[in-house]
Amino acid sequence: MSTMDLSGQRVIASRDVEAAGRAGATELVMRAGGILTPSARDGLQKLGIRLRINGCACDGGEANAGGNKDILEQAALAYGRPSSPANPPLAKAVNSEMERLFHSPEAKAAKEEICSVGRKLWHRSYVDGNGGNISYRLGENTVICTPTLVSKADLTPEDLCLVDLSGNQLAGKRPRTSEIFLHLEIYKNVPQAKGAVHCHPPHATAYAITGHVPPSGVVPEFDVFVGTVAITPYETPGTQKFAETVLPFVRSHNTVLLGNHGIVCWADTVTHAEWYAEVLETYC
Repeated sequence: MSTMDLSGQRVIASRDVEAAGRAGATELVMRAGGILTPSARDGLQKLGIRLRINGCACDGGEANAGGNKDILEQAALAYGRPSSPANPPLAKAVNSEMERLFHSPEAKAAKEEICSVGRKLWHRSYVDGNGGNISYRLGENTVICTPTLVSKADLTPEDLCLVDLSGNQLAGKRPRTSEIFLHLEIYKNVPQAKGAVHCHPPHATAYAITGHVPPSGVVPEFDVFVGTVAITPYETPGTQKFAETVLPFVRSHNTVLLGNHGIVCWADTVTHAEWYAEVLETYC
């Protein structure tokens, strides 16, 4: 076994995992309390590299199976088979069901709406490069989301991904956004939320950078549609800690300023979530 020791680093990113793969490493060591980015986690699973923290080891397959536990158990009930990730017929049945769901009429409509909203965000300069992400809650435990490293101006329905509420990718040709965990925390805590938009509109982001929220009681549209907004402390984007910064506010707000980062809005549709972003940015 070839081991790469990265316990001296606080954050392990996808480039570190790629370097470990090129070096032929079969095990990667990180320190307790360190941050493993979502893309790095996916890279470990893809390359089959084991992760060791203070003597505890796991591999990508085990992590992925754990994340898909709910879906596997639901499929087991439907197909009358034991709930085991190692059961090939069950895994095949789960994959088939996820593909069917991902190409259903509801999913098709959601994908088209996500792409339309992505173009609106880009034309309004609310996102730059490949920034921002959009999602739609398709089922109880499934979410359609934008991929990583694709400009919102260039999105097509074929680019989108399907994930479960643990962030594991179930369908889609491109890797899902690393910031999907932010969306998932919202969906897990706000059952009525069906669409979420994260973007970086310049004036609202300026408030997020300075650590202030805009006052209320100035423009009626803002008070009616958005109301008061909250602001989160800064955490590394794409991490679980970053996602959890919205938890104190999700049940009493529909829009949050992300400290030193941007905004996130959620609503009953993706389009309505994007409207909240427009209202907030105009107000700011």
